[in-house]
Amino acid sequence: MISIQGLKVEFGSQVLFENISYVINKRDKIALVGKNGAGKTTMLKIITGEQQPTSGTVARQADITIGYLPQQMQLQDSLTVKQEAARAFEHLQLMDDAINRMNQELAERTDYDSEDYQELIERVAQKTELRALMQSENVEAEIEKTLMGLGFERSDFNRPTSEFSGGWRMRIELAKLLLRRPDVLLLDEPTNHLDIESIQWLEAFLKNRNGALLLVSHDRAFIDNVTNRTIEISLGKIYDYKVSYSQFVELRKERVEQQMRAYENQQKLIHDTEDFIEKFRYKATKAVQVQSRIKMLDKLERIEVDEVDHSRMRLKFPPAPRSGDYPVIAEDLRKDYGNLNVFHDVTFTIKRGEKVAFVGKNGAGKSTLVKCIMGEIPFDGKLQIGHNVKIGYFAQNQAQLLDENLTVHDTIDYVAVGDIRTRINDILGAFMFGGKNADKKVKVLSGGEKSRLAMIRLLLQPVNLLILDEPTNHLDMPSKDVLKEAIQAFDGTVIVVSHDRDFLNGIVSKVYEFGEHRVREHLGGIYDFLHKKQLDSLQQLEVKNTPAATSDLVETEAASQGKMDYQRQKERERRIRQAEKKVKTLEAKIAELEQQLADIEDKLSTATTEDLDIYYTHSKVNRELEEVMANWEAASEELEKTKQ
Repeated sequence: MISIQGLKVEFGSQVLFENISYVINKRDKIALVGKNGAGKTTMLKIITGEQQPTSGTVARQADITIGYLPQQMQLQDSLTVKQEAARAFEHLQLMDDAINRMNQELAERTDYDSEDYQELIERVAQKTELRALMQSENVEAEIEKTLMGLGFERSDFNRPTSEFSGGWRMRIELAKLLLRRPDVLLLDEPTNHLDIESIQWLEAFLKNRNGALLLVSHDRAFIDNVTNRTIEISLGKIYDYKVSYSQFVELRKERVEQQMRAYENQQKLIHDTEDFIEKFRYKATKAVQVQSRIKMLDKLERIEVDEVDHSRMRLKFPPAPRSGDYPVIAEDLRKDYGNLNVFHDVTFTIKRGEKVAFVGKNGAGKSTLVKCIMGEIPFDGKLQIGHNVKIGYFAQNQAQLLDENLTVHDTIDYVAVGDIRTRINDILGAFMFGGKNADKKVKVLSGGEKSRLAMIRLLLQPVNLLILDEPTNHLDMPSKDVLKEAIQAFDGTVIVVSHDRDFLNGIVSKVYEFGEHRVREHLGGIYDFLHKKQLDSLQQLEVKNTPAATSDLVETEAASQGKMDYQRQKERERRIRQAEKKVKTLEAKIAELEQQLADIEDKLSTATTEDLDIYYTHSKVNRELEEVMANWEAASEELEKTKQ
């Protein structure tokens, strides 16, 4: 379908890639990978014809259609969401107009036996056949199905596109691309603004779609599930693997090890040769051998190994200061914006050391609840932040809070403590700020670079509750791996708002699902949650008395038992909290009564026999103290029983 031959791209004196050749076939689903700056987006633009290479050719099959989703796009703000999506079918109207014009010409002409007339008949037949192949059974239903799959509600269809954020506008453009059904689909980071449910819908769509796909994404699980071929751009070359991404990772590891061995052998050869040249440079008897070795070094093709392969490092958070047992407790939480309810009756408890995920459709309230926890917005209900909780917060606008007059290095140096300061350059390198990039001023960084810098800054501060709102949107895979390992090793509490399944996998042990104005708690990791959601949808369709249904029933009963156990645990924790609260209240009352007695006894030392009221008050307070002490003893015993 598309043949790339001898491709070379230069920017000034810098060669981005050179002598690149490969073919995109009809059924290829290709993951285009490589570190940031390797040239992935440039490659997509060259294939579409938006950018011309320095040299080389891109040969496209005749009549082939290409759909391209860039990271930036423009929509017409005068249209509604549904009208904008319907523009995907404009080409069908143009095709209908062309067929009508040709049919009109056939009707008006009388040279039935001419060669030109026969050719016109053939063109009409071909166009009509092609139009029939492109015909959708129900355009209206297809538009609605695609928009809803990407997260839109029916109530959104007639809203103007100008009311939506950049992320939602990207979804509209993606919907148009999918509805056009191009022969070749080029997607540049399509999941950046999608929630988990929309990603799963897109994943299923792409897996079942006919036609070629070339995909750039940092979502490891997404590309692994969708693609069957992986092309890596590294150091100006490509490495083409006819396997999925996870298999590619293993094969790449072997390749890099071989490259490293070859590199080390070549470096030894170069070193030995240079030593020979230096040693015998001025000896006439060795002149021929010296010149021969100099020419050999000049002609030697130097082996390079991508620095990302041997510069991986590990990053550890500073030890978390100890917080109270329950860093976050929410009871009957509610948030409204005017007449719009975001969520209501939200009750949950996050224990010290837990790592939890907030997931759900965009707009369901994940970031809103985070802002409630941070105290940034008012709310109804009770939200208690535990004792000695120190919060580290990464918001989606965190980059705006950086000092733009500092350099990248100084931004990190000012917050680093202890021996971590000796490794600042390594840390910056792991997050793509190595070399001269460390000396850049913050004000010249892109939005993505600022987000990465804000993330590094947060990682180095001693906190015990991390709240991360979409932390991976601007991180490539190596950087995400560094962040993931750091969070896994972190001994504090973590709340992560994310749609990246691969990133959440292995980090979280509890998932809070946002939807339908509620927040539901699910025990287990992110794939446990997704599996449960899949079972829920299957139960609605299950056929009674089939083996599959019986199997589902057994699993459902097991899940119900687990849910009952969990509910009992939650009830136990609630009773412990109530008992602890009662003991503390009685202890405070005892302290108050003891102080009253002490004050009365001071007055008794100077009282006369006529001051009968003071004796009466002393007796009354003493009896009350004895009663409260008895209640305190009973409450303490009850607390101990509840904890057993």
